Amino acid sequence: MLIETLKSLFNRDLNKLKVEIESYQNESQIWEIDKNISNSAGNLCLHLIGNINTYIGAEIGKTGYVRDRPLEFSLKDIPKSELIAKIEATIIVVNDAFDILNENDLEDIYPQIVFEKEMTTGYFLVHLATHLAYHLGQINYHRRLV
Repeated sequence: MLIETLKSLFNRDLNKLKVEIESYQNESQIWEIDKNISNSAGNLCLHLIGNINTYIGAEIGKTGYVRDRPLEFSLKDIPKSELIAKIEATIIVVNDAFDILNENDLEDIYPQIVFEKEMTTGYFLVHLATHLAYHLGQINYHRRLV
């Protein structure tokens, strides 16, 4: 049951991320920052894509994805259409990974040490869902602010 709940939440929020990025009327605003906003919506989007493709795609789905986290925050001016394509590809990765999980897998220790201690796969997936929601809120606020 938790697997279907998580899959549903990731799909909901990744689709909302897509809508947020699509909603920027001026494409350059996706990349705006100022002294009080250090991360643009574009960089937060790239960060979420990298995070999910690493921890769900590569680790659970065995996609072979290799993350370059510094690029998530240093790349700029990627076209809106490319960000949207990356989000759509990430949705597929999430669905494929969740489709191979079973409820017993959620009780297993997640294969990587992420926060300097072991945690169950279920716990970490819940964390990833809240991480997505947190940055999604930041992107929504950024879009309305700029």
